[in-house]
Order: sequence, then C-alpha cells, then structure tokens
Amino acid sequence: MDFNVKKLASDAGVFFTRAVQYTEEKLGQAEKTELDAHFENLLTRADTTKNWTEKIFRQTEVLLQPNPSARIEEFLYEKLDRKIPSRITNAELLGQYMIDAANDFGSGAPYGSTLIKVGESEKKLGGVERDFLQSASINFLTPLRNFLEGDWKTISKERRLLENRRLDLDACKARLKKAKIAEAKAAAMPDFQETRPRNYVLSASASALWSEEVDKAEQELRVAQTEFDRQAEVTRLLLEGISSTHVNHLRCLHEFVEAQATYYAQCHLYMQELQKQLGNANGEIFPNTFPPNTNSSTPLASASSSGAATIPVVSTVVGASSSSLEAGALGIESVPAPATGTRKAKVLYDYEAADTSELSLLADELITVYTVPGMDPDWLIGERGNQKGKVPVTYLELLS
Repeated sequence: MDFNVKKLASDAGVFFTRAVQYTEEKLGQAEKTELDAHFENLLTRADTTKNWTEKIFRQTEVLLQPNPSARIEEFLYEKLDRKIPSRITNAELLGQYMIDAANDFGSGAPYGSTLIKVGESEKKLGGVERDFLQSASINFLTPLRNFLEGDWKTISKERRLLENRRLDLDACKARLKKAKIAEAKAAAMPDFQETRPRNYVLSASASALWSEEVDKAEQELRVAQTEFDRQAEVTRLLLEGISSTHVNHLRCLHEFVEAQATYYAQCHLYMQELQKQLGNANGEIFPNTFPPNTNSSTPLASASSSGAATIPVVSTVVGASSSSLEAGALGIESVPAPATGTRKAKVLYDYEAADTSELSLLADELITVYTVPGMDPDWLIGERGNQKGKVPVTYLELLS
C-alpha cells in the first residue's frame, strides 16, 4: 500500500491553515481579500441563473410527466444509461378502450360506431402528445439538464478552488504581517549596559531569524497571489459564459413554444374533424348536437353553435411570425418618436433582424427605445441614427 505520510501531513496542514483563516474571518479577527464589484455581479448572476434554471427544469418535468412514479422510473433509466421504454399515453389508452368497447357493443350500432370514431381520434391525440413530449424533452429539457449537470458543476468546482486560493492568500498575508511585527521587535536597539553580553548575541540572532522568516513569507505571498490571480481569471471566464447560456436557453425556449403551439394546433384540427364526422353521422339522431363547421379555412378556426358553449380561439397559422403581422399593422417606418418616454438601452447580445420591420443589433451598443400603443410588450421600437425598427426586449438592458 502506497501511503505518503509527508503528503498527508502537508494536506492536513493546508486544511488546518484554511480552517483557521476562515474562522478568524467569520469572527472578524482577520482581513479578507474582497473581489471586485464586476466579479461579484457575475457570481450573483450565475447563482440566479442556476436557481431559476433548476426551478424551470423541475416544473417542466412535472408538466410533461405529472406521474411522480414515472418520473422516478425515467430518472433511474437515465442514471443506469439504459433506453427508456416507450410508454403509451393516457389518450391512446382511452382510445383503445373505446374501440374495444365498440367491438363488444357492436360497431354497427350508433353508440358503437361513435365510440370507434372518438377512440380513433383519441389515439391520434395521444400520438401527437407523444411527439410533443419527445420534442420538448430533446429541445428544452436536455439543454437545461446539460447546464445543471455539466457547466454548472464546472463553475462550482472552479469557485471552490478560487475560495481555497483566496484563503491561502489571506493566510500568507497574515503570516507576513506577524513576521514583520516580530522582526521589528527583535531589531529594536539592544541594551548595551546589560552586564551579560549573551543577551545581545541572542537578540541579534533572533533578528536574523525573523528577517529570514519575513523573506520566506514574502516569497510564499508572491506564489499565493499568482495562483489566486490565475484561478480568478479562469473563474471569471466561466462566469462570463453565462451570457452564452442565456442565449442558448432563449433559443431552446422558442423551440419549446413552437412545439407546444404545433401540438395544440394539431389537437384542435383533429377535434374539428371529429365534430364534422359526428355531426354528419348523428345529425338525424341528435339534431344540432354537432353542427357542421362552415369556417374551416384554418386549423384553429373556432367552431360555434347556437345551442353549445364554445371556447374562442384566435385564428392564426402555426409558425407564422406574429411580429411581422404586428409590424404591418403599426407601420414601423411611419411611427414618430414620442416627445417624452424614450429611454437609452444597452444591447446585451447580437441580434439579426428577421425582416425589414426589425432592427439588427450589435452587443454593447447603445440605442434609443420607446413603445407605442397596441405593441407587443415583448418588443420595443429602437432607433440608431436614421435607422429604426422593432427590437426584442430580452436582448436589451434598459438604462435609467
């Protein structure tokens, strides 16, 4: 067994020194090297990003899989690096039960034939739901998990290492301070009237010893300062990478919303088709139960009837850009800047305009922004010289 006693003793000594320094700092008996304000802001931003990313990740898991037992099962499969078995959705299971019941009741009877139609539609809904769950898991949950289990663990490791380097640095500063005080006392003028010359010799020897101790402490301080500066730079670079993380999560969020919009649009389309089928087949048995939908130009058109309550749905085309529609309605180029209410804003990230109504942005530049009545709250009108266009709020830091 290879047991290095010297290394063990050295590690124990370093740990003890750090513990003493940390305790004295907490008791107010030792000085502490403070990080600059920018570094502290980076640390705060990183902690906030981690906390909210974790909350969003957990709640998204609950949204996609409400069953806690199923979530635990999926977690175990992931940790064991095994493929998660395909699970039938509740809608698919309901649809299969309806079809099986129709076969027992008789598919030729009105009730049986209706059960088959509804069951087939429920199975379609279940298939669409499974596609949505898979898309959301890959495009949204996985990037969040990779940040929490990868990037954040690296940042945390480097932060702990930086804290150790800081404790070592402050301990070296305290050791040097004590050595200089002791050297000053030893170097005080000796009493030449002393009847025993041996005391003078001892005083000179002590002064030389403390001088050597000061030189050694200064050398250790230089080494500790170098290691601290190097580790601070590494940690700073990792913390500044949080901005890239925000951009990546923003893209994933757009993909999640797009998948959710597609899912609900397909579900609405299937239910409209089912309403038409039931209205045509059962109109004579139950008049006005499912009246045919006369406005079916778009998948999300809302069906209405005089005898049944319906949910109003805004007519739109899946994937269409709401910002372009809004731009046409507002007439960006013709919108004058208000006399009051304009603000300066700093651009956080580069942004490429999607169309002529938007304004391309460069990181760190300053622009003038304002809003107009009826405008989407997620967008502002931005001006840079003679250029004007819509800009996303999430890419800006509004200045007072």
